Amino acid sequence: MRISRKPSPIQIMIDQIQLHNVVYLNYLVTCEIKSRTAMAKASFNKWKILFTSKLDLNLRKTLVECYT
Repeated sequence: MRISRKPSPIQIMIDQIQLHNVVYLNYLVTCEIKSRTAMAKASFNKWKILFTSKLDLNLRKTLVECYT
């Protein structure tokens, strides 16, 4: 894979067959992004009381890092 701000053709050969160049690659479909966002929100809301309690700030930071 080659990533560049200025795309230029590159030739990659495997078993004497040239691979096609792709200009744009979409990793996640919009519905997947919405689904993952909803799952993260639900997970955070489950622990929201703990994260927003009056526990020591450093302890809360550590807990957030554990769950992210």
